[in-house]
Amino acid sequence: MKSAPEQTVFVVDDDDAVRDSIQELVESVGLQAEGYASAFAFLDSFQPWHSGCLVLDVRMAAMSGLALQERLNELGFKIPVIVLTGHGDVPMAVQAMKAGAVDFIQKPYRDQALLDSINAALVLDAAVRRSSSAAESLEHQLATLTEREREVLNQTLTGSTSKEIARELSVSPRTVEAHRQNLLRKLGIATVKELMLQLAPQVRDR
Repeated sequence: MKSAPEQTVFVVDDDDAVRDSIQELVESVGLQAEGYASAFAFLDSFQPWHSGCLVLDVRMAAMSGLALQERLNELGFKIPVIVLTGHGDVPMAVQAMKAGAVDFIQKPYRDQALLDSINAALVLDAAVRRSSSAAESLEHQLATLTEREREVLNQTLTGSTSKEIARELSVSPRTVEAHRQNLLRKLGIATVKELMLQLAPQVRDR
């Protein structure tokens, strides 16, 4: 599976041999990889706009994988995490899953199993970032609406007709239609039906 060029598989493991092996495996299928020997080294380098996934050893010196995952959650970094664990660390891996890890792989791992998990995590990261970008775009578009246009939008999303909205806002139905056309234009939406399909779940409770 091909990945977007900007996506990177970040490998954090204090075992040099394991870390290098995973990097080589990832790069052998055309993906970009970066390795870090400690959680602190990764935190010093990572930025939230970096797209990809994190392959993380659960048991490390200084800062454990669980501690790093907790720190990423505190910082609001949503990068998908795949946890590497030894047999005796399964309870820790379960804890990591509860904290949001997308998968855990037991050592010794099968190359294809790890690659499958990595590819799934990269797809998830891309989907989350697209959703986040769409949400930010919606917020920007909503911010361009006037107070009255927002009132008409909210009423429209409840299924109210133009006449019902006009009575509620003490204006004429023609005025409601004018506001509705303006807000549709600002939101880049062609029809009220499309408005309901696209925005009702997102906007109704805002």
